[in-house]
Amino acid sequence: MTALHKHPRTLLVIVAEAALEKPLVREVRQHGGQFWTVAEVHGAGLEGVRDGDWEADRTIELKVICEPQVADAIAHQVMAAYAPHFSVGLYFGQVEVLRPERY
Repeated sequence: MTALHKHPRTLLVIVAEAALEKPLVREVRQHGGQFWTVAEVHGAGLEGVRDGDWEADRTIELKVICEPQVADAIAHQVMAAYAPHFSVGLYFGQVEVLRPERY
């Protein structure tokens, strides 16, 4: 079996109020993020439990796999523009990908 040629990338995860989905995706695209996914999630944080039982209580998780500098630029913009006014959490991870041109 031939070894896979893996390429390092950064995983940026943004957990935010669902009302921010379109603006956050726009930020990702404007900063050069090419590979992203969005899912509705439920959980708890400092603001309390978000069950998603009603529209204003929904939460999304936006995952972006990209170059480190792109992840940093997105995170900087999200922290500056959205975090002061909305429930937003961000975290980073290191991942390895195949087909690096997609990221």
